[in-house]
This record gives sequence, structure tokens and C-alpha cells, in this order.
Amino acid sequence: MRHEDVWRAIDTLAAERGLSASGLARRAGLDATTFNPSKRATQTGRERWPSTESVSKVLEAADATLEEFAALVSGARALPAGSRPATRRLPLIGLAQATLPGFFDDTGNPTGSDWDEAGLPEVLDPRAYAIEVGGDALEPVYRDGDIVIVSPLAPIRRGDRVVLRDRKGRFLVRQIARRSARSVDARSLNPARGDVSLPVDAILWMHRIVWASQ
Repeated sequence: MRHEDVWRAIDTLAAERGLSASGLARRAGLDATTFNPSKRATQTGRERWPSTESVSKVLEAADATLEEFAALVSGARALPAGSRPATRRLPLIGLAQATLPGFFDDTGNPTGSDWDEAGLPEVLDPRAYAIEVGGDALEPVYRDGDIVIVSPLAPIRRGDRVVLRDRKGRFLVRQIARRSARSVDARSLNPARGDVSLPVDAILWMHRIVWASQ
């Protein structure tokens, strides 16, 4: 296993998700500069390798297996030179609009004629839609102008970022801290805003964020 092959695998994994290396680092909860080219060697020229913890977080964030990563390292699988991830047009709405009534049905499917469309990376979910972040409500995780793709059919696990609507009509973007048969504890992405704990029957629908344009 060579130093350059490991870093190439990380770059390829990011590209296949439509991200830069720094975008993949942010999605994994790491400092955005963790995978910068300048961090791949010391000032004396000694090779610097990504930690096993960083690789583990990246695989989880990219929803990739260790076997997939090993195939990228070995060169058994790679993104063809000059190619880009497949795209498709998805329904797109602004975050401020998403908080208003009338844009989703009772199961969270986009409804109404006021949705826009955007060409975004392909995801397997035929019901996927996109939200464009506006303002600083979701900083530092998502910033003004970022676009996230939401998958209603993707399984939700602890640590996933989600959008949800509760029976009070609130539209929330949160990270799952704990989930049981009775309740969901959801952490705010912005430290200035409060976490929530909701009974399962108080949640109308909840969908997982599977990609972000960072």
C-alpha cells in the first residue's frame, strides 16, 4: 500500500460523491483542511498518512465499505480520468420555503408548482429532492448557498443528518443523536440553536440528507 495510492483513493471517493477532498472532510466531521495536499507531507518532506480514525469517519460519511476503499487503493476500481459523477434533475426548494406549509404532502413528498429544478449528482432514490441553504441557521455544518440532497427512502441511523416535520408543523434540520422505538433525540447543527427530543408519534416524516455541495 503506497502513500500516493491511499490519498488517490480518498480523492476518488470524494469525486464519486460530487465533493472536493475538503468537502468530504467536512461531511465526515473533520477539519476542512485535513485532506489538503499541503497536509499530505511534512515540511521536511516526510510522508503523512491519514489516520485510521479519519478513514473510518470518511467511509461512514460517504456510505462506503472498507472493501470499496481497498479497491480504490489497489487500483482495482477508479473514477475514469476526466469523468464526472452522473447527474439528474431533482426538485429544488429554498430552506426558507421548506419551512412553510404547502410544499410537502403528509409523507414528505414535494408538492405544488413552486419547486425549481437543478442538475445534481445521481442518487438511487426516485423520490429524492434538494434544498438550498439560505442564511446562517445551519452553520457551521452547512453554509449559505450550499445544496443538500434528501432521500426519503434512505435508512436513518445514529449520526445521520436529517430533515423532519413534526405534527406541530415545524420543519427542522438536525443530526440524530439517539433513536429508539419511542423517541428521537436530534442535535442542532448550529450550537446557538436548541436540540430537540421528540416522541416518535410526534414526527410526521423524517428524511436523511445523503449529499451536500461543499
